[in-house]
Amino acid sequence: MVLFNHNTKINNKVMYYYVNQNAQENGDHEVHQAGCPHMPDEENRFYLGNFDNCREAVAEAKNIYPRADGCFFCANPCHTR
Repeated sequence: MVLFNHNTKINNKVMYYYVNQNAQENGDHEVHQAGCPHMPDEENRFYLGNFDNCREAVAEAKNIYPRADGCFFCANPCHTR
């Protein structure tokens, strides 16, 4: 299993983050970094913006989906459930 480095930046820039518009079975909406192999299909994701880390991205996602959570694979430090 390969985990993304949550501090990785592309070309020394902030990372692009998306939230899955479809909730998981537990009600969470997962937040993903661009390029995550578990990224939802394009029609099922909402672009959150550019952030320095997953915590900022999850906080933004919680404004839309209060049960937002980080992806286990690409936003592991923010994965709580």
